[in-house]
Amino acid sequence: MPDLTPDALRAAVARIAPSRIPALTQHLFEATTNAQQTQSLAPLRAFVHSWAVFVAIERHPERAARLRELERIVDMAEQDPTAAIHEIHQIRKAAEAEAGL
Repeated sequence: MPDLTPDALRAAVARIAPSRIPALTQHLFEATTNAQQTQSLAPLRAFVHSWAVFVAIERHPERAARLRELERIVDMAEQDPTAAIHEIHQIRKAAEAEAGL
């Protein structure tokens, strides 16, 4: 897991999911702007949390693929999503723990 800094998270995303760099850059810009406007670090903390969880999930391709499948199940609404939602929560909880959040 990288350090929980914007630069370290950007480097990790560049290695594991380079197509997501524009989204990370936009999110960081918005978080920085909001932090300045509100004089609060909360937007930057939310940025770090979001991208740290993303990295923790994506650095394990099987876990990332399973999460995408579960999200597809929920989005399609073809079956009861309860079990899928529970598993999504478990994956995100494990990723947060792995990231030290």
